[in-house]
Amino acid sequence: MIYDIIIVGGGIVGLATGLKIQQSNPALKIAILEKEDQLAKHQTGNNSGVIHSGLYYKPGSLKATNCINGYHELVKFCEEEKIPFEITGKVVVATKEEQKPLLNNLLERGLQNGLEGTRPISLEELKQYEPHCVGVAAIHVPQTGIVDYFQVALAYGRKIIQQDGEIFLNHKVLSSSNLNGINLIETSKGEFQSKLVINCAGLYSDKVAQMNESEPLDVKIIPFRGEYYKLKEEKEYLVKNLIYPVPDPNFPFLGVHFTRMMKGGVEAGPNAVLAFRREGYKKSQINLSELAESLAWPGFQKVAAKYWKTGFGEMYRSFSKASFTKALQELIPEIQESDLTDGGAGVRAQACDRTGGLLDDFAIRESAHAINVLNAPSPAATSSLSIGGTVAEMALKRFS
Repeated sequence: MIYDIIIVGGGIVGLATGLKIQQSNPALKIAILEKEDQLAKHQTGNNSGVIHSGLYYKPGSLKATNCINGYHELVKFCEEEKIPFEITGKVVVATKEEQKPLLNNLLERGLQNGLEGTRPISLEELKQYEPHCVGVAAIHVPQTGIVDYFQVALAYGRKIIQQDGEIFLNHKVLSSSNLNGINLIETSKGEFQSKLVINCAGLYSDKVAQMNESEPLDVKIIPFRGEYYKLKEEKEYLVKNLIYPVPDPNFPFLGVHFTRMMKGGVEAGPNAVLAFRREGYKKSQINLSELAESLAWPGFQKVAAKYWKTGFGEMYRSFSKASFTKALQELIPEIQESDLTDGGAGVRAQACDRTGGLLDDFAIRESAHAINVLNAPSPAATSSLSIGGTVAEMALKRFS
């Protein structure tokens, strides 16, 4: 059997793409190949569960447009499918005087992205939103919310199957080639054929993309692990909703923050450290070949040289609970080391180009026989239906 489209990767972006294709052209025969024994096991399943508003992203960028459009589509989908979610709002807090201009820049960017109601708040108002939080200035973003993205992804998958799409678990893609316009995809459980491949393989998206390319790719996925602590249940009262610091504009991570979870509890974190394997959720998980690839990549070497001081601080916090606690105390001074228990960790698939840039925007690239989603870290979960729609539109042009 020859499928019209095979999607590699059963995370939230791959599933959203399949759903959007079905909605636009139900006659197309599609299949999703997932290497794990369940959907959404990696970036989606370890997501912090924030419905992002679009505050941080450059106006007009793929992240900004897809996040804002995806936000509305996600909320509508959750309402229709009875998936629990909550629009909580969040505060972004400057803890040092020198952060005030950066906070103002963030406010301006949010307003440019259409976030009506986002505004500066007084320190008295900050106490109303988050009684235990301190700072020198703050803004409130009403659009931010929380959801369990694993449940969202499973709902996408159910709808795909209901509409006669096929999902194959435990099917790891080993190779892909093209013969006379047909893609031959070898998996751990047999061969598939398709007219088009859509690569949504997340942490291995560069590897899958390279299978059909004769020239080396100019980007590589560098895995960054984000580690969390959880507040002990008796200390959860310290956080009402979501509390974020002012991010370093030169570093593509948001800094340690507090997040109330849809499934219960409060997370504190994450840091951002180089993972020693692409799916390395623990410090002890090491793949020497994958680590060597990351360290040898010219772009990563330049990133490391530029951000070594920040990177060292992140790594130190990974091994020092006291240091992690100190970072959290900038926002909530009452937090003590004894209030924190080990939480989970996620690994971010961050694309890095050859010249030393961590790609700041989503990256979707077409080739003769494939569409490759090569950079879709946060806010990809919030943006999933919009990204899926973008990729679906690119794919459907080939079948018109």
